[in-house]
Amino acid sequence: QVQLVESGGGLVQPGGSLRLSCEASGSIRRIYAMSWYRQAPGKQREFVATASSISGTNYADSVKDRFAISRDYAKNTVYLQMNSLKPEDTAVYSCNADISSLERGYYWGQGTQVTVSS
Repeated sequence: QVQLVESGGGLVQPGGSLRLSCEASGSIRRIYAMSWYRQAPGKQREFVATASSISGTNYADSVKDRFAISRDYAKNTVYLQMNSLKPEDTAVYSCNADISSLERGYYWGQGTQVTVSS
């Protein structure tokens, strides 16, 4: 069984920064990619950023130049450094990972709330 646990969310003022973490644990053979998605109230979940061991990193246009994704392969952890936060970044941020366990599949964390407000 594989589990993803996010941390680091909270309340921050516009222009501020937060760093999210997501750690994968369990019967893991290999992690191919780890990604962040977000869902704002009343909106569909949207892609934020991904870090792949094969194809590198990629970002949504809305966060490019403000957010940075990175991975610690030894710790099976992905980070999302969020700078210059805007009220429209307010959402539940969820971690997603493409993992080879007993079989290969996509796994989700429970999500962490990020609120950008003065």
